[in-house]
Amino acid sequence: MIPAIHIEGVTKSFGKVEALAGVDLDIQQGEFFGLLGPNGAGKTTLISALAGLTRPDNGRLAVMGHDVVSDYRAARKLLGVVPQELVFDPFFTVRESLRIQSGYFGIRDNGPWIDEILAALDLSSKADTNMRQLSGGMKRRVLVAQALVHRPPVIVLDEPTAGVDVELRQGLWSFVRRLNREGHTIVLTTHYLEEAESLCGRIAMLKQGKIVALDTTENLLKRFSVRTMRLRLAVDVKLPDTLLGRSKSEASGDHTFILDSCDEVETILAQLRSAGCRVEDIEVGKPDLEEVFVRVMNPS
Repeated sequence: MIPAIHIEGVTKSFGKVEALAGVDLDIQQGEFFGLLGPNGAGKTTLISALAGLTRPDNGRLAVMGHDVVSDYRAARKLLGVVPQELVFDPFFTVRESLRIQSGYFGIRDNGPWIDEILAALDLSSKADTNMRQLSGGMKRRVLVAQALVHRPPVIVLDEPTAGVDVELRQGLWSFVRRLNREGHTIVLTTHYLEEAESLCGRIAMLKQGKIVALDTTENLLKRFSVRTMRLRLAVDVKLPDTLLGRSKSEASGDHTFILDSCDEVETILAQLRSAGCRVEDIEVGKPDLEEVFVRVMNPS
């Protein structure tokens, strides 16, 4: 099976700034894929090259086997992109904007699918409202709708929930999950790392135009993150000598332990009981993608 997205040796510079420094990446059909990185890492440049909005200096990009330069028309029809910026035409209503977007792809009589998209994104009540009268969150919903009007098999979401309220975020992800279950390939960039952790099966992390981590979300959590246990002991109670070298103690009186496995929780608690220590509070922290991201971007 050909990859949904194929990226091979892609470089791109803007003057002296090297935005992409040789990116190689294959995203398989049906994946929910995360593309993460700090500001300036090259994520938006890579998406722009994929959408044909900028040409790479070197390398090749393809969507469902169609080269984005030599076979641009076919590649673009197979791709839906939700841009980071709020770009819209102020002279049309929401429904008119979606009909015009359908026309760009040669699609007529797209009303039923437009109605379905409007309902899924909670835009039905705004269908006949002029775009310039919408709030920022509503405009972002329309951008998502525009990316979907031609039913593309590959959908790229560039910060789709930036500045969006919690209710819309939940509704949007419910709809996108449905599209993914139906076979659409989803590529997501986001600064909300908890979103990427819960949604994406595989993740690539970009830093200074290069991929510095690429694996399943589960494997990244196992490789780069750790479990911790934070304890608060009763006032004037000290840790036993057997545990002093294992914990990081804070001025608040909390003690944090790095755990190699969950079995260590009982071992530490048993030592505290044997020493007569009374625990007032306990919190076990599980690995999360934010910690992975920080460790990958700032290796010690």
